[in-house]
Amino acid sequence: MSDTPRGLRHVEHVMGTVFSFDIRDPRTPAIGAALREAVAWLHHVDAEYSPYRPDSAVSRLARGETRPADCSREVRDVLALCEGAARVSGGWFSHRPGGGLDPSGLVKGWSIEHASRILDDAGARNTCVNGGGDLRLRGEAAPGRPWSVGIAHPLRPGALCAVVTGRDLAVATSGTAERGAHIVDPHTGAPAPGPASVTLTGPGLTLTDAYATAAFAMGDLARDWVASLDGYEAFAVLSDGIAWRTPGFPGTRVPQRDRRADGIALDVPLRESCR
Repeated sequence: MSDTPRGLRHVEHVMGTVFSFDIRDPRTPAIGAALREAVAWLHHVDAEYSPYRPDSAVSRLARGETRPADCSREVRDVLALCEGAARVSGGWFSHRPGGGLDPSGLVKGWSIEHASRILDDAGARNTCVNGGGDLRLRGEAAPGRPWSVGIAHPLRPGALCAVVTGRDLAVATSGTAERGAHIVDPHTGAPAPGPASVTLTGPGLTLTDAYATAAFAMGDLARDWVASLDGYEAFAVLSDGIAWRTPGFPGTRVPQRDRRADGIALDVPLRESCR
């Protein structure tokens, strides 16, 4: 945790990735306490929902040692959110890939959304919470200036493919550049071919994250599907470098000749960064 001229920043390693908190409000005791609470919350989520921890609630459910009815209300709510995302996406989002139980396609966005809310409740109105490239933005980067988010180019390491600007916005990207073919086509059980990457924006990160996973899995169907969703927009880069966007996507494409968008500072080595 460190004070900066612009507020308060913190980087936390949890859930197998890096989370960063960028708070642009002056530090107060309440905001400092809320940041510690938000970090503790992320570790709680990792302990309860990681499919890689044998003692997590998700792992116990997957092994049949417990039933959903035996779980906490929080766990049941997460499973209900996953089922809702599956319905809205026509089954392209699934928290049971390959027949197992893994809600991580929704849980990371859900955990970031809640962490952002903890800060907001404490009076931090201008914040960026970034978890492995999925971001929840609130307020402004500076008075009168919206946040700018650089989206990493999936085919050109070190370059950006788009810059998203906005206030009170969620941004989530799904792709194969960093983790390989980890998204499963729930209809076949095989790795989804998908585009090189797809970025979604929306009003909250819980569903924006889940819908980005679904959009990647559905491939060519994603553009029309996202366009049919109220409040969500998308930008995708295909494997041949061609890009598409829905009409209301709140960002601009970066010309491929540019290695980095002018003025975008990559504050920490994550897939996306905010300024």
